[in-house]
Order: sequence, then C-alpha cells, then structure tokens
Amino acid sequence: MHRVGSAGNTASSTRPRKEKRFTYVLNYADDAKHCAGINCLSLWKSTSDVGDYLFTGSRDGTLKRWALDESTATCSATFESHVDWVNDAVLAGDNTLVSCSSDTTLKTWNCLSEGACTGTLRHHSDYVTCLATAENNSNVVASGGLGGEVFIWDLEAALAPASKSSDQMDDDCSNGISTSGSSLPVSGLRSIGSSNSISTHPSQSPGYVPTAAKGHKESVYALAMNGSGTILVSGGTEKVVRVWDPRSGSKTMKLKGHTDNIRALLLDSSGRLVLHSIDFFMQILWDLGQQRCIHSYAVHTDSVWALASTPTFSHVYSGGRDMSLYLTDLSTRESLLLCTEEHPVLQLALHDDSIWIATTDSSVHRWPIEGRNPQKAFQRGGSFLAGNLSFSRARVSLEGSTPLPVIKEPKLTIRGNPGIVQHEILNNRRHVLTKDSVGSVKLWEITRGIVVEDYGKVSFEEKKEELFEMVSIPPWFTIDTRLGSLSVHLDTPQCFSAEMYSVDLNISGKPEDDKVNLGRETLKGLLVHWLTKRRQKSGPQASANGDMLSARDVAARSLSHSRIEVDGNAENDSSVYPPFEFSTVSPPSIITEGSHGGPWRKKITDLDGTEDEKDFPWWCLDCVLNNHLPPRENTKCSFYLHPCEGATVQILTQGKLSAPRILRIHKVVNYVIEKMVLEKPVDNVSTEGTFPPLPHSSAGDIPFRSGLKPWQKLRPSIEILCNNQASVVPRHEPSHCQSIYMEETRGLGS
Repeated sequence: MHRVGSAGNTASSTRPRKEKRFTYVLNYADDAKHCAGINCLSLWKSTSDVGDYLFTGSRDGTLKRWALDESTATCSATFESHVDWVNDAVLAGDNTLVSCSSDTTLKTWNCLSEGACTGTLRHHSDYVTCLATAENNSNVVASGGLGGEVFIWDLEAALAPASKSSDQMDDDCSNGISTSGSSLPVSGLRSIGSSNSISTHPSQSPGYVPTAAKGHKESVYALAMNGSGTILVSGGTEKVVRVWDPRSGSKTMKLKGHTDNIRALLLDSSGRLVLHSIDFFMQILWDLGQQRCIHSYAVHTDSVWALASTPTFSHVYSGGRDMSLYLTDLSTRESLLLCTEEHPVLQLALHDDSIWIATTDSSVHRWPIEGRNPQKAFQRGGSFLAGNLSFSRARVSLEGSTPLPVIKEPKLTIRGNPGIVQHEILNNRRHVLTKDSVGSVKLWEITRGIVVEDYGKVSFEEKKEELFEMVSIPPWFTIDTRLGSLSVHLDTPQCFSAEMYSVDLNISGKPEDDKVNLGRETLKGLLVHWLTKRRQKSGPQASANGDMLSARDVAARSLSHSRIEVDGNAENDSSVYPPFEFSTVSPPSIITEGSHGGPWRKKITDLDGTEDEKDFPWWCLDCVLNNHLPPRENTKCSFYLHPCEGATVQILTQGKLSAPRILRIHKVVNYVIEKMVLEKPVDNVSTEGTFPPLPHSSAGDIPFRSGLKPWQKLRPSIEILCNNQASVVPRHEPSHCQSIYMEETRGLGS
C-alpha cells in the first residue's frame, strides 16, 4: 500500500519513534494535462451561457476541470490536495464536487470557483474506492472502501462552520490550484486535521460522525443511490449486492448467487431496478421489489468495469478490460459494439449525444453515440442478442463472427502526458533515467526537478549502460512512479548521508573543497518560496529573532531524539545554489505531514508563508531554519596505496591511510606526488622510483604544497585506479577532477 506518512528508521538509529516523511513530486512542463490513468469522470451541465464542465480524477493524485465546447476542451483548474490516486468523484448540488482517494480521505471542493477545497473528511481505514450521491438530495453522499466500510455523509452537517474549532480546522486541503498555467491564491494552511475530520488523533475535535452501513466483511468496489437518496446498494469482493436504507444505515436485503466480484452498479431513479457488472464478463439486472434476477447479459469477453444508463434506464452502456464499449437494450437484450479503445475502460459519462470514456491511459475520449435516442444506433447494423451465459459470447468469437465497432474515431480527445513506467537511479545520485508509456527515454535531474535530456525512443537498457559511471555515492532518497511521475522520498537521517564538493557541482563563489550536503540543499531549494513568504509576513520581528524553531521545541526534540549536529559548511540562510534551483514554470509539489493532522500536497510556489512548523516534519525545519543535521556515523575510511600491477615503481612500505568518506581524487594524486616525487630533487629520482616509507596519515587532510621550488614544478602525470577504474589527473588542472566515495578498506593502484 502506498503511504506518505511515517518512514522507518535505520537499524543504527536511536530515535524512539518513526519520523514523518517528506516527498516531492516532479511535475511535467505541461502541467495542464494528467500523467496517469483517469479513474473517474463527472459532468457538470450548465443552465446558462457558461458552458459545460467535465471533471476528471486521475491516478496522478489530481483532479482537473475542463471547459467544454463542441470542438475543444480547455483545462480551467487543477485541484491538488490528495496525496494518492483519486478513485472517484461525484457532483453534489450546484457547486460541490466530492472526491475520494487511496489516501483514505474524501475531499469537498467548490467546483465553480478557482478550485477551493472546502473540507477533508476522514473516517475510512483503507483506500476509499467509490462514491454515490442522490440526484434529488445533494446533501447526501455515500463512500465505500477496501476496509469493507460504507459511510453515509450529511455534507451540510459535516462541513458546518460551527463545528470547526479555530485552532484545529482543516485548512481544508492545503491545496495549490493552478489555472491555465498560473497559480491562484489559496487560503492559509494551518493543519490538515480538523473537526470535520473523523480522525481519532488526540489533537482533533470529535466533530461530525457519518452514518455507518455495517455488514461488509470485505472490500467494497461499487455504490449506487436512487434519486431521492432513500436506497443505497453496494457490492465488492464478497460476491453479493447489499441494499441499505442510507437514512439509518440499516440493511434491508442481500442479493446472492453471484460467482465473482461486483465491479460496477447502477440504480434507477425510482430505486426498483439495479444493474451490476461482475468480473465474469456479465451484467445482471435485478428487481428489488421482487428480490429476483430479471435478466443477465453477456456481451463482453472480459471483466466489465464501467456502466452508464440513459435517464429512462432503458439502455445501458458498458466497458471494461476488453477495451470495448457496448450498448445494450435492457428489454430486448439487443446489443451493439459501438467503439473500441486502446486501453481498458474505467469509467463512462454520458453527455448529450456523446459519451466520455476514461481508461488506464492519461487521455480521455469523447465518442458520438446518439445518446439522446440510443435506439437509432441499432439502425447502423451489426447488433446481436446478448447471451445469458458468458460462454455464448466466447463461442461467437471462436466462430469468427466477432462484431465490428460501428464508430471508428472519437469526436474529441483530451490528451494527457505519458506516464513514467520504468526508472533507474544513476550512480551519481542526482540523475534518474526514465521511460514513459510511449517508449520515450528521459534524463531527470532531481535536485532541480527538470528534464535535462530527452533521448526519444531509444533502448532504455542501452542508455542506462551508456550513462553508467564508476562512482559510489550513498543513497539519500528513494523513488517511486505510482503517480505516473517521479515521487522523490526523503527520510531522516538517510537523506543527509550524501555530500559532494562544490567544485563537482560547479558552484561558483564557494571554495572548491567545501562539501555540500545534497539533502540539505535540496530541502532549501524546495522551501525557498515558503521561507521568502514567511519572512515577508513576519517583517522586522523575523529579522530580529531569526527564522528559528522555538528553543522549547528544539530542546525537547534534542532530548528525545539524541544529539543534533550543526552543519558547519552550510550558510544559515535561504540562498539556494544553482544546482538546487527548482523550476518555477513547472514547480514540483511537496507531499508531507506535520506533527498533527494528515498528509497534504501543494506546489512549492503556492506555499504562502502562513504554514507553521506544525505543518512540516520537524527535522525538515530544523535543517532549513536552524542548520541542524542529524548525528552521523564515523565518516572516516581506510585504504592503501600500491603500485599498479606491471608498474616499475618500487613497492613502498607504508601504513594504512585514512580519508573522509568523500575524497577528491586529486588529493590522493597530490599526496602521491609530494611523498614519492617532489620531496626529492629531479636528478635524484631514478626511473625505478625509490622512495622513503610513508607514515600512517590522512590523505584527505594533506593539501598540495604551494610555492613550489623550480625543480618541483615538473609534475608527472599520475593515474590512480580504484576498482580498476582509472582517474587521470591533468598536469595543470588538478582541481577539475572527480570525487570518489570511500566504501571500505581497499587498495588504490598508482
């Protein structure tokens, strides 16, 4: 399961509890598009000249609003607050959009504003998979999830301002909204936990509690509600359909006899007929009044995942794993293959004479289907009688009479970005090689959040081998692509384990031998906008007191989490070095969790400075504001210098050398030159190379001597081999050499 909360400690950690994780998601340059499969669709019909809107919820964790006309669809808002897949979304009333997610929450949005989130509801223990609402009772929404829970929410009561406490209100989503590529102002973020939230966190007010429909023992995949909100049906992995009274949460009946999981449900406006699909290719129609099955329809050749009916419930559209859209007359059982997609169908939304189809791809298609008069579609020919059993359709396929789609091309396509399906972290621990769903290979620089090279459609494995470097840098982050893009996870203390010299990062104006902590500088780059806004809002008081965590907090955390180190090489300010400047055109989004409340997500450029220290992991702020890093293990590493095999240089009697974990190779070269060559006049150096023994010393602490005598300026070219990897140092530019990480006691050939 994908969780964004606490991260585990290493075996050597002495911390008594797990620390919160800090994650940032690298967004595409064209952020107006989804970059993962579309799980849900919801259509808002205009009653004025504003135009219709289509809302899409994606596996990339965002929802988008599309302004529609006959030939175009324009993204007018992005709703960003969920930290995992958006699984379903429904419209409740005139301007409320309700979404649910694998992050276990429901969120409510003002769908006609600039995307303001009006509440976060928590009561589910696992992924929330489905929602249902009543057409004529916009105040009621039902939710179901993998925990086997079904809840009925009274939105007016759940979101009533009087139920919020001033200190614990859900700042309602901590979301950054982008509209047509520009950032919109958002309300101040204080805490994700609220009295609206049903979390049992001790710092939260109990608040509103939804009605629970208890009875499911396994996962719930589908819900449906009649128009007045008096009947609710649910189904899932128990292979039964349960019928509830949503006003009390009581179960009224159970429909048995199914052979597979219930995947989708439809209920007519009167609440008498219910149609559902199962994994076993079938659609089944029940009469709830008689509590019996009326018909079964076998039209698909694989699992049926999506259903949509006409307003009169006379015809149904179905799609699923076989990537096909079928129209079926429920009374005559006549069926017709309308069109085929290139990916499995996840959800459908009727729109006048057309239908929107969402698939596991990031694009959405609109198909012309005669939606107002579906019977006209059968006039095109090619219809067949839906079988009673699934094998009837399989037999038709074997006989070579598979129906052909009557519609060849979609009317309109909302294109998405191809999602990342493969990735490899390169040895330099700053670049990640990715391959997307269309086969394009790109190189990302995660400390800047940008694509530095687009190689096109090339072999991923060959490009990975080509970019391989014989370097060893400690792993300081982890990556996943669950959201279709790169999510970079930082956990303390591991994220502070990697350092590089400033010269290797091409940082000008900084001594070349200064070490730069990659984790610390990345956090500074991500939070620089927040720091700037925070100082602007704080004014002179911040300058006088410094942007520091309170002494009480630091003291308490120091006692409970062992000692804290101060990074002496880093300045205690908000300046960001070029290798850690994140793009403001396509800024990354951070996903994190503070000391109370749940995880939240927001673009770094939308952080407005009102977020306080309770909204971030304490170790992030302690690093960025106070220059504190967690305690480190012994960073010294021992090694030996030996002549390379076949060299004519005499073997030296020397002690074991030691160096910091990160060591620039030119320091080793200078050490060799000083000890083996430059301490003797040139005329005294024989070709066989006889040198005095080397004492036990630290190679990392021996600088090259300045002010050399004339006879010392004839520097030889020295080649150092480590693990049979040669590092050649130019005669006149020793500073432009690579750094190496010392992994263990080993021999270095000279």
